[in-house]
Amino acid sequence: MHNIPTLALNRLSIQYPGQNFYAIQEVEFSLQHGEIACLLGPSGCGKTTLMRAIAGFLQPSAGEVYLAGQLASQAGWSLPPEKRNVGMVFQDYALFPHLTVEKNIQFGLHKTKHDFKTKRCQELLEMVGLAALGQRYPHELSGGQQQRVALARALAPNPTLILLDEPFSNLDVSLKERLTHEVREILKTEKMSAILVTHDQNEAFAMADTIGVIHEGQLQQWGPSYTLYHQPQSRMIANFIGQGVFLPGKLTNIGVTTELGHIVCAPHETPKDKEFVVLVRPDDVLHDDASPMQAKVTRKTFRGADFLYTLELESGTKIMTFVPSHHNHEIGEKIGIKLEMEHLITFPK
Repeated sequence: MHNIPTLALNRLSIQYPGQNFYAIQEVEFSLQHGEIACLLGPSGCGKTTLMRAIAGFLQPSAGEVYLAGQLASQAGWSLPPEKRNVGMVFQDYALFPHLTVEKNIQFGLHKTKHDFKTKRCQELLEMVGLAALGQRYPHELSGGQQQRVALARALAPNPTLILLDEPFSNLDVSLKERLTHEVREILKTEKMSAILVTHDQNEAFAMADTIGVIHEGQLQQWGPSYTLYHQPQSRMIANFIGQGVFLPGKLTNIGVTTELGHIVCAPHETPKDKEFVVLVRPDDVLHDDASPMQAKVTRKTFRGADFLYTLELESGTKIMTFVPSHHNHEIGEKIGIKLEMEHLITFPK
């Protein structure tokens, strides 16, 4: 059974009535049992439209949605949301204020026997770390606790798939980070397939096995975060995932040369274009006091274990580097740097 994907989209397109463009255009991907994916992209790119189509709130203009191998939507026909066995967690939690935490969680189990309801609810309360709070009301809980109740309620009926729509956007940074990891662990414990929608790449990296970058209604790339960061398929993805700058490059007989120095490249990395730029990430630039190449610190962001320095080269080009935080350099100071690149990524100029 488990080799059938939990979710598969086949060239899914969505056009809102009265609009002459597609909000979603020929999107294709599949999600395996127990896999957590993330739809990542800037505001207005179509992530939420895609989510609503998967949940059954929007009908496709073309293409199909399959849930556990069964057709759930196609142009002109759609299985209603309540028949899809899909759980949803929203950014405003959408808890019932007049019901206790326990009754909120049991809400999705209204067709089951009382004993099962009580047992499943207790199990989930323990799993989300709220075992003692079953009799409280939503307004008596913190934002993080409310979010966990919303997750427990979505998990209660054992859905085929959980959809999380920007679920952490109302929380402060440290709570968001903690909860992202907790929710991932809970979903993995339950062997639950899930899709997260967010514009925050740190959240996507922390939570998802696979990330789909959406831009202007199209799926630009679908893969693990490592691949998106180190092998972006377009400049848009290179810009959107992680940080970096594009430096003009020249082909030499043994590799590529840039303003930062020479890069020996593997045959499969050799640029095909006559004029190209090289993507340089902060982790490609090392601080090295002994290096003859100097760059001036123009900005610095303290991140605890390290600084993110913005540096200016002789030519005025700006680059970035991560440096351990005990190397505390002043703005305007010059430091030695060298290029140490594992992956050569180039794009046409």
